[in-house]
Amino acid sequence: MKRMFTIARATVVLAAVGVMASCSQEKHSRNRPPNEHRVEQSNMTNEKVIMLIEAKIEPQHRAELLEAARQYLPLVRGESGVEAFYITTRKDDPNTIVFYEVYKSQAAQDFHLQQDFTKKFLATLKSMQVGDRVRTNLVELAPGDLAPSK
Repeated sequence: MKRMFTIARATVVLAAVGVMASCSQEKHSRNRPPNEHRVEQSNMTNEKVIMLIEAKIEPQHRAELLEAARQYLPLVRGESGVEAFYITTRKDDPNTIVFYEVYKSQAAQDFHLQQDFTKKFLATLKSMQVGDRVRTNLVELAPGDLAPSK
């Protein structure tokens, strides 16, 4: 009987902690100042947007593009909806620039694409590239997908 009372009491305590956490989280979100960098619509999914983009550039424009990238990168990384943004190159081809981008949501990526500095950089990249960019959309695996199979 004492064990049953202890289990019941623990259940009540856990339920109360859950309610308190929920109320605290709701209160925190109401008091949070608006973030002008984050424009998300309620009907948009919150699924991350993850992609690799490859652009082959003309060798004579490589230094100029890298300078533009040095100026661009801190602005992108400063956006609240950007979780990761790397500008890399292929080891076997230094004239192929590879962008690895992770956004919190589709709305965050849309916001990024609307920025003047993004439009300017993409225009610069386009003027220096050979052919079309290759875009690969990726999906993060859920923790359950990574568990060993039995």
